[in-house]
Amino acid sequence: MAVRPLRSNRDFTIFWGVQALSELGNAFSLVALPLLVLHATGSAAQMGLLTAIAGVGSILTGLFGGTFADRFDRRKILMLSDAARLVLYGTIPICWAISPQIWVLYVVMGLASIFEMLFSVTYVTAVSNLVDNEQITEANGKLEATNAIAYIAGPALAGLVAGLFGATAAITINAASFGVSVLGLAVIRLRPTERPAAAIAQAGAEAGTEVGPEAGRRTGTGTGTRRGWRTLHSGFVTGAAFLWRSPVLRTLTVLLTITTFLNLGMTDVMIYQVRHGLGQSERTVGYVLALSGLGTCIAAAATARLRRGWGFGACWLASYTLCGLAVLLLALTGNVTLAAASAFLYGFGMSLAGICSMSLRQQVTPDHLLGRVTSAFWTIHSSLAPLGAFLLTALVGRFGARGPLIGVAVVLLLLVGAALFTPIRQRAPERSFALPAPNPES
Repeated sequence: MAVRPLRSNRDFTIFWGVQALSELGNAFSLVALPLLVLHATGSAAQMGLLTAIAGVGSILTGLFGGTFADRFDRRKILMLSDAARLVLYGTIPICWAISPQIWVLYVVMGLASIFEMLFSVTYVTAVSNLVDNEQITEANGKLEATNAIAYIAGPALAGLVAGLFGATAAITINAASFGVSVLGLAVIRLRPTERPAAAIAQAGAEAGTEVGPEAGRRTGTGTGTRRGWRTLHSGFVTGAAFLWRSPVLRTLTVLLTITTFLNLGMTDVMIYQVRHGLGQSERTVGYVLALSGLGTCIAAAATARLRRGWGFGACWLASYTLCGLAVLLLALTGNVTLAAASAFLYGFGMSLAGICSMSLRQQVTPDHLLGRVTSAFWTIHSSLAPLGAFLLTALVGRFGARGPLIGVAVVLLLLVGAALFTPIRQRAPERSFALPAPNPES
């Protein structure tokens, strides 16, 4: 049976379009929030602290987000997450108009990160419910390409808007973009999640109900509550166990834990370096980040072809080699043009590696486990990221950007060398993937 082209898939096309608009709004906040903190405090460490708080919220949500994505209506979770972020980000310009307070940003970012993580986990599972398995890499490439286009236009426009009307105006645009996403998600349909019979029976037992002729009979409220909490905990454990039993996914998780520790604060450092280290304007900050988005866009458009030609291992290893060299260039240059080039190369490398990694997980993970596996993967590899973001920005604020960035570049290149001796180097790990033995909690 022939696979229909993505352009004829109505639901994917709508999803693709509204997420591109939503990412455009996110790109506005990517610039506006650090600038708001920088205007108020002049501190790189405060910028890093804001990023770290958001990272902590994401990690905590990862403990249960995958279970939600696998057990409940994925479209409704996406809509709820966008609606919550609409309200949260909308409070910033309102509060700032009354009386600027930095603590408002920390509260909003902490809460918004919960819904951001919940949305992100569910977003990954939704792709597999919108397209056929053979189209996952292509679909991810298209989504990432348009997202990257948003990150080309977004930072440049955000810098312009922030310069003319203030950073809160850019945040207002971000809030509105979540409203557009809610409207688009309301008119699409996702395929039902594929669940083996054993998983359905286990889900009913964990929820405190009988599955069978007497379905609908409830157990005691207290028992159901305890089982509900146990379900959330066991969901994360199930996802983590699946990762651990797969050599390539296990290795990816370990190495990405280190890279995310180093990379989470990089956007803050780029903004600080261009704004303070090179003495450039807010508009120039937006242009530099737009070039990072251009690199992401080009990589996204090329990922499917590159992976077919080079294979998974070569793409992943080349990506992080490029990232390490880009960070080294940013550390050593005093020229804004070369700083922009480093942002472009960094965006290209991160995008290529990220799409390859995500597509591999989607291809080898059973659909009924995909939310829990994705959530466990992101939670584990992000576990040290808030600390890393805070330490990196604190070091940059105290000693300048050059030394800390050289350290990041060296570690990234050493990780590439280590990965050469792991299953990551395989050309097509999905073909030789042996499905881990079923877990009774699955």
